[in-house]
Amino acid sequence: MYIIVGLGNPGREYENTRHNAGFWAIDALARAVGAPVNKRAHSSLLGECRLDGEKVLLVKPQTYMNLSGHAVSAVMHYYKADIGRLIVVYDDKALPAGMLRIRAQGSAGGHNGMQSIIEQLGTDEFLRIRVGIGGDSAQHGLISHVLGTPGAAERAEIDSAVERAADAARLIVAGRLQEAQEKYNRKAKLTVHDGESAT
Repeated sequence: MYIIVGLGNPGREYENTRHNAGFWAIDALARAVGAPVNKRAHSSLLGECRLDGEKVLLVKPQTYMNLSGHAVSAVMHYYKADIGRLIVVYDDKALPAGMLRIRAQGSAGGHNGMQSIIEQLGTDEFLRIRVGIGGDSAQHGLISHVLGTPGAAERAEIDSAVERAADAARLIVAGRLQEAQEKYNRKAKLTVHDGESAT
């Protein structure tokens, strides 16, 4: 079984904020495969589907971002899931809006949701798909940016990245990680640095 987690904050006041890009990716994947993510368990909303013959659990933690690890850990333990079959999708302020970066492991890089997951799982060796939301923290402020609502043009860029993130997750489940990286990391290589940043 693969477990694909999208990070975000629950509640109507957060649903259109940049920090919810991970939720948007799960929603995009759920729409593509016709699998509603509406079962409540393990402090999360869950949905099940099959991709390329593999059973897949779609997860949207409902703990708020800073405690994402508690929900992810609960899901992983309940399903006795292999850490090598966990994929986490989340927003990254260090990448320009609309860019993706797929990595097999790495630090939290200042992202509180990822830090919580790493702490609760005791490892950072799991797959992640970072969705760029751009921004200049010195000019706009980190929290106000990630919890802000993107304008129409920026939202279109992020939505495009979200759709590609969903496709990348499908490729990874099909055992085509390298193909996903070659296909979707290409533009991200043009960015200034490779850090991970968000709240």
